[in-house]
Amino acid sequence: MKRREFIKKAGAGALAASAAMGAVPAMAAKPVMWKMVTTWPPHFPMLGEGADYMAKLVDEMSGGKFKISVYGGGELIPPMGVFDAVSQGTVEIGHGAAYYWSGKAPAAQFFAAVPFGFNAQSQNAWITSGGGLALWEEIYKPFNLKPYLGGNTGVQMGGWFNKEINSVADLKGLKMRIPGLGGQVLAKAGGNAILVAGGEIYTNLERGVIDATEWVGPYHDLKLGLHKVAKYYYYPGWHEPGSSLEFMVNIGAYEKLSPEFKAILDTAIGKVNGWMLCEFEAKNNDALNELVTKHKVELKKFPDDVLKTLKSYADQVLDELAAADPMSKKVYDSFKSFRSKIYEWNKVTEEVYQQFKYI
Repeated sequence: MKRREFIKKAGAGALAASAAMGAVPAMAAKPVMWKMVTTWPPHFPMLGEGADYMAKLVDEMSGGKFKISVYGGGELIPPMGVFDAVSQGTVEIGHGAAYYWSGKAPAAQFFAAVPFGFNAQSQNAWITSGGGLALWEEIYKPFNLKPYLGGNTGVQMGGWFNKEINSVADLKGLKMRIPGLGGQVLAKAGGNAILVAGGEIYTNLERGVIDATEWVGPYHDLKLGLHKVAKYYYYPGWHEPGSSLEFMVNIGAYEKLSPEFKAILDTAIGKVNGWMLCEFEAKNNDALNELVTKHKVELKKFPDDVLKTLKSYADQVLDELAAADPMSKKVYDSFKSFRSKIYEWNKVTEEVYQQFKYI
């Protein structure tokens, strides 16, 4: 054998051996490419930004090997089409709120907001450590979906009205944008609950399609300019005292991920869940001050008798939901069990602490 041929064959053999040992990869793997759709307008403050942030974290932690393209409501899928798009595998992941899908799974509403229910801290605790997540997964599994906590707004405001609410009678006939179980409570009071996507609220209120609306809280309400089309700003947000957002992942797509990428996705989502609540808590009071001092918004508290009556209606709505849907009963039983425990704990912790004027 000639010397040149020997060196060529020896070199080829060495490269093959090295590749087999992993020293020289034959070809870099293509990045995993996912699409995420949301119910929010593109890059919407905190909510849409939370989806953007999650995708950014996944990209960074994977070294660019796992990329998620984010589409706001209407860019790829209509805002209320997120659930079906992820369920059917049209896209791999979505971001929204579970009460939007009450028509498909009534029990899902418990994992967004319950009127006069948990605040953010207790909501996170119930779902993460109190048995809620297993029930949520049970609800979503037939739809080929894996749910995650995807942020929390904290206690919301009660909403924007163009007339004062002095009694429950003032709610009769009111057309209000209010989703989920809160909308059913309003219906008990004689009002009309209307589901409107966030990007359509201002126009509908301005044109009189709705008479009142709740959205989130001062920061977002100021951004939407709701103070320009409504006079009175009510609190507290009895209907959403600690509203969870959600990421939903197509189970088939998730199972195709490597263990490393699954861990990256889970970690990024967990980071966003905590980050979003911090953003709301840090920014809402400054926005409220601006609404009141600069824009002269009339800030009002719902009368106690109105809140008491709405609370009784809320209990009726939850009891009726549990009686009509076995899965909702199962979830409500878990909710009530955890509520009794956390409220007892709060009596000697949160409630006592909040009584002090420490500022």
